[in-house]
Amino acid sequence: MDKAIKEDADDPVEESSQASNFQPVAKPRNKGPMDKAIKEEADDQYERSSTASNFQPVAKGEKSHATHSFSWQLKNQRLTFTCNQAGTVEEVLKRSQVFTKNAGQNEGKELVILKNGKAISSHTPCRLIIMGEQLIVKYIKAVDKPKLLDRAPRFQYGEHVMFHVLTSGGENVAVILRNTAIKKVSQEITVYAYKGEKVKHALKRDGRLKDIVFKKNCVLSDTSTNDTTEMSSLVDDLDGKTFQIILLDKSTPPESQPGSLDDAYMMQNDSQRTVSDGNQDPPQQSATTESETDNRPKEKPELKGDVAPEQIPREIPNSETLQRGLASQFTDLVKDRKTQVPKLSRVQNLFRVEYGKNDQTCRQVKTMKKLMELSNSVCHVRINGRAEGSGFLLFDKFVLTNGHVINNICSKTTGQLTEKVTVHFSYESLEQVEGGLDSRAEVEEVAGFACYSDESGHRYDWALLRLGAEQNLPDGLLTHFGFLPQSGGICIIGHPDGRVKMIEPCLIVKFNNRSQVAARHYRENPDGAQVDSSHYGENPGHVQWVTPRFFEDVAEWIKQKKQVLTYESSFYFGSSGSPVFDEHCNVVAMHSAGYVYRNARGQSQSVIEYGYPLSVIIEQAIVQLVERGRFDVLKKYLACSYARHQNMMSNLKKLVEGRNLTAFKNAAKSPEVINDASLKTFFEFLCRPEEPVPMDFD
Repeated sequence: MDKAIKEDADDPVEESSQASNFQPVAKPRNKGPMDKAIKEEADDQYERSSTASNFQPVAKGEKSHATHSFSWQLKNQRLTFTCNQAGTVEEVLKRSQVFTKNAGQNEGKELVILKNGKAISSHTPCRLIIMGEQLIVKYIKAVDKPKLLDRAPRFQYGEHVMFHVLTSGGENVAVILRNTAIKKVSQEITVYAYKGEKVKHALKRDGRLKDIVFKKNCVLSDTSTNDTTEMSSLVDDLDGKTFQIILLDKSTPPESQPGSLDDAYMMQNDSQRTVSDGNQDPPQQSATTESETDNRPKEKPELKGDVAPEQIPREIPNSETLQRGLASQFTDLVKDRKTQVPKLSRVQNLFRVEYGKNDQTCRQVKTMKKLMELSNSVCHVRINGRAEGSGFLLFDKFVLTNGHVINNICSKTTGQLTEKVTVHFSYESLEQVEGGLDSRAEVEEVAGFACYSDESGHRYDWALLRLGAEQNLPDGLLTHFGFLPQSGGICIIGHPDGRVKMIEPCLIVKFNNRSQVAARHYRENPDGAQVDSSHYGENPGHVQWVTPRFFEDVAEWIKQKKQVLTYESSFYFGSSGSPVFDEHCNVVAMHSAGYVYRNARGQSQSVIEYGYPLSVIIEQAIVQLVERGRFDVLKKYLACSYARHQNMMSNLKKLVEGRNLTAFKNAAKSPEVINDASLKTFFEFLCRPEEPVPMDFD
């Protein structure tokens, strides 16, 4: 990673250099973003207690609410209904004679209500239907007798949230609906929730998803950003977003800590579930559902002494139902404590899954053998014999590494090197060097180069080096190209600290978990950390002390790098340019930089490391080659056929059209392109306008 962090304008070290005279003192400090991140890591019991004060017990149903009108459509009939009494959407519709008559004609079928083309649940509170909105009523074949669940929350959660879920899940969890017939009328379902409520509880209350969604380690994946939200997360920031349910991994989902108000509500709700015999009338108020033994007349308490009537203890409404539920939960809890080994807390389990040495870092023998074979294409980059970084043969005689590795010796105008650069593919042991068996190849020119940030803050950091004379070279890794995975294990192969070739398996840190990683390092170093400025600047300097704000800034800056692959690794200085392989031995990224510091024991550590997607680097390189007229290099690239080439071409076409890159249109008319079959086909595809797709109208 070398000087990568210094090259970034937003680098935390530059921030820390402004506070080099800072001396830690024992006084309160203002709370920053890191305090919030650490709070997110707190045990679930404390997490729930911090928000419990916002929960206000209320009666099961409101008497009335603001008057509002909405229209609803049944086949060709369109009707308008005005409502001023609280209830579910289905309850409100049942006040219509037209709806009631039609419901009787569809007895045994399942009711589906569409709002804006998305299926809402029939128990959605009617107050969530905005004035003027139109509902469409449909009936589908029921797969089994409908289960009636007391959907009304025992606690008023406050401001509502509505988010959408695709009716089909991701790989290995495609079938998520109890009734797949919903797919015939809508591709999405709308789920309502209340701020302060967990995702899992909102989805369970919705009632339309299969139990497998909650038994497996499933998460919500944002269809726009691919960011994931865990079932244990709060729904507060999900309003208006659309998600797909995907299987995160095969591990058991983390269990919530008992005792939260959400858990008590769900437990009580489950205890009141009844199976209907076909009648779709809403369940009665729980206050009236007493057991037969409770129907006997209640004895009035006697007045003793001077006790006033208002001081006589009276029964809390619904207390018996709640008491039975809490007693059942307590019995189950005691039973579990006696018969099971104590389980990890939610936070401990989170770090075991995401950041621990779990089974995801393990590799099959055949996978490791394949990686060992591919490691032959990884090289050590040296400048005048001095270790500077890592790299790998991409195709033909072209090696890819980071731009910051050669930034100080590469002319920005001509691209010529001012010092000798060599690459070493067989530097795997000191014995090879001592025995003269360390094969090397000299770099003749820089075919492509970028080491800067554009106006939007996007970072360009790569260099394409052309090797010299004819010699035996390993195979290029372009034939093993792959796109970024969302999660799981990866392997990095390179030369950390200039040492012999090494391999390190590690885990991807998902976008939503980056701040939690920074929070952990902050907690382990509450008084700050040391950063050796000699690693980040051209002129070596002294070791300076960094305040705890270092970790807060890292957490904020790493959030801005949405397009990079993040992970925790011990590949620090000298490893920039190392290829990053996914679980299928595909090269998906180039290891580039990180945020390194020294702890109180003087050990080097990194808050988090990241690599740039190989797909993005290839796009940037092709654009530069076209703009500079380097068709000779482009032909070598096109001669290397690989499985995902067509996907890359499609993405490149979108890039060319989106930026209106005229260099491609001009190049398509040049004689060199017209007279070469591969170049002609390449530019014709990129410059050919897309034909409009005709739309079918019923």
